[in-house]
Amino acid sequence: MQKYLPSLRLWLCIAAFLSFPVMAQTAASPAADKAATPAPAASEPAAAAEAEQPPIECATCHKEQFDNMAFSRHGASGDSRTPWGKADTKEKRNEMCTACHGKADDHMDNPIEKKPETLFNKTVKAENKNARCTVCHIGGNRMHWKGSTHESRDIACSDCHKVHIKKDPALVMETQPSVCFQCHKDKRAMMMRISTHPLRSGQMGCTSCHQPHGTISDSLLIKNTINETCYICHADKRGPFLWEHPPVRDSCLNCHDPHGTNNPPMLQVRTPFLCQQCHGGVQHPSSVYSGNNLPPNVSAEKMLAQGCPNCHTKIHGSNHPSGARFTR
Repeated sequence: MQKYLPSLRLWLCIAAFLSFPVMAQTAASPAADKAATPAPAASEPAAAAEAEQPPIECATCHKEQFDNMAFSRHGASGDSRTPWGKADTKEKRNEMCTACHGKADDHMDNPIEKKPETLFNKTVKAENKNARCTVCHIGGNRMHWKGSTHESRDIACSDCHKVHIKKDPALVMETQPSVCFQCHKDKRAMMMRISTHPLRSGQMGCTSCHQPHGTISDSLLIKNTINETCYICHADKRGPFLWEHPPVRDSCLNCHDPHGTNNPPMLQVRTPFLCQQCHGGVQHPSSVYSGNNLPPNVSAEKMLAQGCPNCHTKIHGSNHPSGARFTR
């Protein structure tokens, strides 16, 4: 027994040394264990219910509209100009909706029979609906709204704009024409013709040429005249030229229809018949061209390809000293 006593004592010392940290931690950290104890299960449903509560009372019933507004321009909480940006405190949260819909205390007490102060449905006059919008949306591109074509015809802002969705179709280039075509159905038919501006592909919108909120020019154009509007894209046709073509200087609509035709490039009548509406009398334009001038009959170069522009290639104007006939 004495032979193994030193070894036994050694093992007992080692075991006591290894167990000391565990015993010390257990004895010294009752407060830490208490702090780490999870909260009673009874409080979890209350916390979850509080987290699911809508941020404002309106969202209790109108949750879909509220969620979509968060992604819209009006829902930009970081912009102090928007209804949601102004609601910077808990007390102002309901102003997110009442900024446009007005007082709604009675509506929240009795949602079925009572309505908010301002509605945007078809039963409300356009003047009353627009009065809410023009509180904020005034000046800039809307400075000519009063007395404009759309305002005088009782068009409401909400007839074109949809604010309770993530993307307003009237502000997206690809979907904007479909909004305008709800009233301008004749223009929709013209856009389906062979030669048109690229509205169907989404490269242009109606507002590329028109300002629907009103302008001082005809047809709600974004520039003062038709030609100035066309020159935004067609700058090469602007001039000034040494030799000017009078109908071109007067108006692009003398020859073209910007909403679409079946004659490229959006000509109102195909050449040479378009040119002969003005050019007749002494020289070769006085000749009457028709199908008899097409092959296999006696062919005329004026009837082939582009017609008169086969020779008069600079029909919009020429800077060449010998370009009086717009041939160079």
